[in-house]
Amino acid sequence: MLSLVLIGLVSGAVYWIVIELERDVIPISQKVSTRLERLWQVAQVGMKEKKYLRAEKALLTILKLDQKNAPAYNRLGILYSRQKEYKDAIECFEIASSIEPSASSLHNLGLIYYETENYHKAALAFEAAIKMEDELAARHIAYAKVQEKLENDDIVISALKKAVELEPNPQTLQLLADAYHRAGNADEAKKIQTRRQKLILPAGRPLKVKRSRRVVY
Repeated sequence: MLSLVLIGLVSGAVYWIVIELERDVIPISQKVSTRLERLWQVAQVGMKEKKYLRAEKALLTILKLDQKNAPAYNRLGILYSRQKEYKDAIECFEIASSIEPSASSLHNLGLIYYETENYHKAALAFEAAIKMEDELAARHIAYAKVQEKLENDDIVISALKKAVELEPNPQTLQLLADAYHRAGNADEAKKIQTRRQKLILPAGRPLKVKRSRRVVY
């Protein structure tokens, strides 16, 4: 009988221990979540106001609390790249990509590789970003610029044609026309320039807005 009583007491004690542990865990997680939100706000304001030391401290604190926070690594990489600390920026973008691969982190990594003249790695990073998200003209333009450095004219033209397809504006069309010129294809370059001119308002001719006549009764 005594043994049964002891078992019952122990079971009851374990039950209350579990309950108390759960009560302790919930407030702690809420506190961490609240602190992370505040740190993100500090980091965002710091980045916006160019107070990079404050933003860096906030982001590093976030990573102490959450070591696998890919967005924090990505934002830290952007911060370092703005300060031209490219080695640290590359490390942050690589970690972000390994934790949670995203088109934005891969694109950012490609931009830093391009800036440091590591064109082969830049091309690989842009290719990976495009595979994940190919609906942004900027990704194809960046990829074209890298391929231009690598002297791959066919790839440059192909990438810019895709960019024009996504955003047929005068700037993108000019890039494509220039690419055709470099490749020695004057005819295609002329066609693209003609298409570009149609998008540009002729100089010296103000746009006339037709308005209905107002009739006073």
